[in-house]
Amino acid sequence: MFGIESLLVKIALIGVIGIGAQWVAWRTGKPAIALMLVAGIIAGPVLGLIDPERDFGALREPIIKLAVAVILFEGGLSLKFRELRQAGLAVFMLVFVGVPVGWALGTAAAYYGAGLPLELAALFGGVMVVTGPTVIVPLLRSLNISPRVKNMLKWEAIVNDPIGALLAVGIYAYIIHGGAQANSIGIATDVVAASILAILIGGAAGFALTWAFPRGWVPEYLKAPVLLTTVIAVFVLSDLILHETGLITVTVMGVVMANRETYSTHMLQRFKEDLTVLLVSGVFIILSATLDWEVVQNFQLRFVAFLFLLLFVVRPVTIMVALLFTRIPFKERLFVAWIAPRGIVAVAVIGLFALRLSDYGVPGAEALVPLSFGVVIATIFAHGFTAAAFARWLGLDRGKGDGVLLVGANSWTIAFAEFIKRQDRKVLVADPSPLALRRARRADIPVYQGDILEEAHDDSLDMGEYQQLIAATDNDSYNALVCSELAPEIGHDRVSRLIGAARNGNQRRGRVFTLAGTPIEQQLDRLQDGWNFGRTRITEKFTYADFVARMKASGGDSLAVVRESGELQIFSTQHRPSVDAGDTVWTFVPPDVPKRKPVEATV
Repeated sequence: MFGIESLLVKIALIGVIGIGAQWVAWRTGKPAIALMLVAGIIAGPVLGLIDPERDFGALREPIIKLAVAVILFEGGLSLKFRELRQAGLAVFMLVFVGVPVGWALGTAAAYYGAGLPLELAALFGGVMVVTGPTVIVPLLRSLNISPRVKNMLKWEAIVNDPIGALLAVGIYAYIIHGGAQANSIGIATDVVAASILAILIGGAAGFALTWAFPRGWVPEYLKAPVLLTTVIAVFVLSDLILHETGLITVTVMGVVMANRETYSTHMLQRFKEDLTVLLVSGVFIILSATLDWEVVQNFQLRFVAFLFLLLFVVRPVTIMVALLFTRIPFKERLFVAWIAPRGIVAVAVIGLFALRLSDYGVPGAEALVPLSFGVVIATIFAHGFTAAAFARWLGLDRGKGDGVLLVGANSWTIAFAEFIKRQDRKVLVADPSPLALRRARRADIPVYQGDILEEAHDDSLDMGEYQQLIAATDNDSYNALVCSELAPEIGHDRVSRLIGAARNGNQRRGRVFTLAGTPIEQQLDRLQDGWNFGRTRITEKFTYADFVARMKASGGDSLAVVRESGELQIFSTQHRPSVDAGDTVWTFVPPDVPKRKPVEATV
């Protein structure tokens, strides 16, 4: 019924290729944006499986624009003003100093390096001030660097996206209204007025939803659909006023909603994140599949000079000038100066204006599309494949998070934390009670006072630093809630909990810690009876079978296994990790002469 040319088949193929590329990136540790770009090129110009212009026709541009609108809104939804406590001045300088400096330098590079006419060089240079959340966010997800650097890059990417598009709008209006004979003041006034109106529309929409949602005006099952529909509606409304101002509207709407309480923030954000992953995957495949051999042939050798200037002169000088009078360390400035991949917005905006300018008869407009693709490909590969290595070289890479986060401060978790600390592994005990944390502080154990659910969702804690989370409070329901709430964010295989004596394990609410599922009350009793935490290294001579026999004889518990690579895996009632020679097993064992009859152990 459906052949290979069926539009349904093409849509399914785009989804499979995009998500498949992201999965391969996750498994291999390679940058997802680069793999999606390669996959789209193979599916498009190489194999001819996807031809967006032929397959989607006039729908291609609206599809991309609406997808970009949702992606930018989700990016705005991640911008919380409290993130600016460390990077506020830097973000301000990147926007209000970096944009004009980058525009001027980008224009000069396009004029002298790529040989574009001055008007087209100014238009292209304006678009090049963007980086974009579609490329920055997937890239940052794979890096374990300081929150300040991440926030600088994230805020710059999301805020500058609509600014770069508006610069292009202004230059485009200047060109088609006669260039030097155009009323530059009138054009600038129109763009500024439309931008202010777009900000007001986005702010009003954000305030309206954050007012209506908590008051029950929208039922829970309709909140996500209402939100998505509103995003699309205000984007289209602003775009009807002036092209590309819709990008400002959705960004402002996202920022407003991020910083006001909706009482459904976590649910809505997960929905938007899932949708954004799908949209980023799909749009990147469409974007790269659009590249055809005619565009490749139009890529001229002189464009290489522009790419060199963009990578090694324009971006570094822009960042160094913008952050000159800030307290940002030089290494962090250097990293931000290198990381600037361009993505969907750059190509979409350039492609739109290149088509219109070509129809208008502007000389040189046909060079904009191949040059924009060249920028995207060069920056994605240059920055995507070097970001991690460059961060390590600068000493900014904090490595793969190997810590353990213990939720709940009691005598057992504090003793366990002391043991973990002795293994030279990061550990943190979190509890809302300052009294419960006193003993941990006296033992010089890092603590966090606060509700872990609020702090993790609010990004006050960097969850990337922790390889495992163990909820071990005396409230069984709270432990289960912590696991069910945080598992989607940090991974179901990385959260576990201790249960109460009268409870049984439910895997859907977090793995139950230790193979026996020993209740927290019993662990506290064991600690009082003199049980100790220990470790046993498995070797060729002392095998895991020997270890199991010894543990059964002693009645002890196996807690976790540390691989030779440093990876930590937890024993639970639902999961028994394999143990090989060279691995080290963490245990909780009774003293040589136990004070009470050992309980039956499960190893």
